[in-house]
Amino acid sequence: MSTDDTPYTNPARSDDMQILRRPIQVIRTDLGAYLVLNVVVYGLFLAGFAAALVFPELTAARVEALQADGTADLVGWLFDKVWLFALVILGVNTLTVGVASILLPSMVVPFAGVAVFAYRAFTIGTTLAPVDENGWLILIPHSLTVVVEFQAYVLLVLGAYLLGRAWLRPATVGVATRRQGYVRGLRQAGWVAVPAFALLVFGAVYEAFSLRYLVPLLLQG
Repeated sequence: MSTDDTPYTNPARSDDMQILRRPIQVIRTDLGAYLVLNVVVYGLFLAGFAAALVFPELTAARVEALQADGTADLVGWLFDKVWLFALVILGVNTLTVGVASILLPSMVVPFAGVAVFAYRAFTIGTTLAPVDENGWLILIPHSLTVVVEFQAYVLLVLGAYLLGRAWLRPATVGVATRRQGYVRGLRQAGWVAVPAFALLVFGAVYEAFSLRYLVPLLLQG
């Protein structure tokens, strides 16, 4: 019979709990920055949305651009292939927006991804601004998509901010050199990327299914 009274801890369970706890700890430590970035990111989206309502030609230009680069045709082809549609949405949102527009630029130039996504947030707002009654109906289910996916982007922008701050001011993360600060900031960005990716997965699945099944019902009604 063992005399060791130390309670057994399942390593896998411990790792799972860390994946849940660490992003929350990072956000709580910089809650002020997180809240400010929420205001800025959603605010820029709404600014683009409002601008397109006043100047509809902004939306028309975005629609023409999506048609010219083949995006509209791709969406039409994927529309009935709902799971593949969701996978493509996830790939675009994760790689094109999350990685290429937010994280990678910030790994080269401090805070660059914050500026790049600020522009993207505004243009997404102009793209989604409705031009007719059907556009407003589509926004009913699509509003949840915007909230969820933009929350993922806020987390990634927070990661870019934390990386830049730790890189330029390593003392803020308790290290002495910028190289150490870069590594520490990259680790923080990695932690907040975990819930961001989970939100992007949910957003992609919901977006694909809502566009395929909910929107047609609304438009028929």
